[in-house]
Amino acid sequence: MPIKTQSDLPAKETLENENIFVMDEYRAIHQDIRPLEVLILNNMPIKQDTELQLLRALSNTPLQVDVTFMNVKSHVSVNTSASHLNKFYTTLDEIRDRKYDGLIVTGAPVEDISFEEVDYWQEICEIFDWAETHVTSTLHICWAAQAGFYHYYGIDKRLLPQKLFGIYEHKVEKRKIPLVRGFDDIFLAPHSRHTETPSEAIHACKELTVLAESAQAGVFLAIAEAGKKIFVAGHPEYDRYTLNNEYFRDLNKGLPIQIPCNYYPDDNPEARPLLQWRSHSNNLYSNWLNYYVYQMTPYELR
Repeated sequence: MPIKTQSDLPAKETLENENIFVMDEYRAIHQDIRPLEVLILNNMPIKQDTELQLLRALSNTPLQVDVTFMNVKSHVSVNTSASHLNKFYTTLDEIRDRKYDGLIVTGAPVEDISFEEVDYWQEICEIFDWAETHVTSTLHICWAAQAGFYHYYGIDKRLLPQKLFGIYEHKVEKRKIPLVRGFDDIFLAPHSRHTETPSEAIHACKELTVLAESAQAGVFLAIAEAGKKIFVAGHPEYDRYTLNNEYFRDLNKGLPIQIPCNYYPDDNPEARPLLQWRSHSNNLYSNWLNYYVYQMTPYELR
């Protein structure tokens, strides 16, 4: 899929070097086709890393995707420059009257405090409510999935005895639902979190359908309202070295951290990590864009 970005977005050159088709504005406006309008609310601290990961994940179908990045205004980012945010990011106030085909809400490093203690929680709730009438389908990732379970269905998260950290097996539960079309019976995906939404509470919620689950990591994938809301408990968009970087970051800070599960060959942190989840990650994002965005969205958004 061609990804449409601003011509001078720093991620564009990296993606082109990886042989990913990135289209700038000039070429896009000369094609007689309406691109999908996808909004990404990026809550991660190092926003450029997440930009690359998600643009890679969205680049694997024939659809043209016009990506807009958004951040919350009620929190000051200390790991991404103000110039980058001012140039490449928007806020809800600036796009409130627009409609989008898809919305991706990323995770955030705030899981060790309650939702109400997060300084931008009220803004997250406002964006969730806005998306109900302005977005065809919303994909919630990791903390955003937990936040969605809590905001929409009142299901709170709980603290884990130790960090869930590594690559875990998951089993497909509802094979006939298009979101998991093409998935193997068992697939791998990364997790990196200190909390979870209880699996039993998700299963008990009549509005939610569980599509994939792990004996170790709990519910991985759930869907509601025929795909208007999709919840991903892990990080399928992670790159090969993301967990590696997190591991050595915490190790260098003296924080308690175990070697990521099923990640390094022979559990040797000096070895090159195995990339075992990319095909299913690509499949997940392609299925979301095709079946729950492209096939469902109106041609005239406005």
